[in-house]
Amino acid sequence: MTDAAQLWLPGIRHTPSPNCDARPDQEDVNLLVIHNISLPPDRFEGDAVEAFFQNRLDPSAHPYFQAIAGLQVSAHLFVRRDGTTQQFVPLDMRAWHAGASCFRGRDCCNDYSIGIELEGSDTTAFTDAQYETLVWLTRQIRAHFPAITRERIVGHSDIAPGRKTDPGPCFDWSRYLEQV
Repeated sequence: MTDAAQLWLPGIRHTPSPNCDARPDQEDVNLLVIHNISLPPDRFEGDAVEAFFQNRLDPSAHPYFQAIAGLQVSAHLFVRRDGTTQQFVPLDMRAWHAGASCFRGRDCCNDYSIGIELEGSDTTAFTDAQYETLVWLTRQIRAHFPAITRERIVGHSDIAPGRKTDPGPCFDWSRYLEQV
């Protein structure tokens, strides 16, 4: 295990979120969860996702924000449409991205997973830059956490079926997994 300073990935904008805490077991990180997010839905760009992950989303800025403004959510990483990335939570900490979740009979996926949010939606194809960045991030993460095998890379929909649909039908799993 590397030291905590190295669990902020290099070359990425670090934007700490208060929505994280210590993992029950730092040595037990063995799942990577891919998500999509756009705020408001199906609109890209702007700082709404950053504001959301930092508990400073203005509920008056858009009607959709009124329903989510009080939620405390984060992800480890957020990949924009152009491939630029922000890291909100160090990889050794627990981000609050999965919610009620279960993988292979084990609940509370936040305890042992890393969450990556892609700026997108279930109805919009992801960009080449996002796939390139996601592959690079995955390689970096797996170098720190070798228990994250290809079989342990999943979508939010896989760990919260019926509740979540992301990364959605527009995410090209074959394209991504062939490169990792």
